[in-house]
Amino acid sequence: MEIYRLNRGRSPVILSMPHSGIELPPRLEARLSPQAAKLPDTDWHIPKLYDFAEELGCTVLKANYSRYVVDLNRPPDDAAMYPGQSGTGLCPETTFSGDPLYHPGEEPDDQETERRIRHYWQPYHDVLSSEIKRVYQNHGFAVVYDCHSIRSRVPRLFDGELPAMNFGTAKGESCAAYLQDRVVREIEASDYTYAINGRFVGGFITRHYGDPARNIHAMQMELAQSAYMREDESNSYDSAVAESLAGVLQRIVQILLHWTPGQTSLL
Repeated sequence: MEIYRLNRGRSPVILSMPHSGIELPPRLEARLSPQAAKLPDTDWHIPKLYDFAEELGCTVLKANYSRYVVDLNRPPDDAAMYPGQSGTGLCPETTFSGDPLYHPGEEPDDQETERRIRHYWQPYHDVLSSEIKRVYQNHGFAVVYDCHSIRSRVPRLFDGELPAMNFGTAKGESCAAYLQDRVVREIEASDYTYAINGRFVGGFITRHYGDPARNIHAMQMELAQSAYMREDESNSYDSAVAESLAGVLQRIVQILLHWTPGQTSLL
């Protein structure tokens, strides 16, 4: 199994999907608890929700392996992304609910963690870096849109019910102010609940690659899964509700596609 799937597009926009993979390395599944083996913390159906992106000319990078192998949206030193709040870890040992991932004694040691970083984490970031460089050389700028989702209620990670759309730009540090404002205006015009730089301001990908001073702009969209799928054991895609959300997401991506660094104010 390849580490990732890459479709190169012609535009300056790159969609990253680091948490939608469901593959596991050989013998790892047997080490996981029965509940963890169901991969409950997957960003389910994200490629399907954004299936319009390739036709629009976006580059799309999708991880094939589960975040339980290694979290591609965490720094390789596993530094806390949200100090003072519950986190999920580079090579997690618990589910989002706090239950053990592994049977006792089967947790990865430091050497295994390092191997996972080399074999799974590094290749994804090597190709993402390479694609940003390619896009920048072709267009003079690049826009990285990091695609995520999570169950709408995860008491260990946040209180209450998460808004449907959670847009993060490292509190305005990872992309141009106009670009953030234009996307926010589209979100505000939708019928969905939302938060801007709230509980989710962007993980490692947004913070590490976003550098507006160098014309590399990054952002994260964290979606509540209740907005497009069934939050039950089936984890099934709900076309009846997903269609509307996908329409909003497509309009957001089109904003990114039509933006140029010279734009500085809302029209």
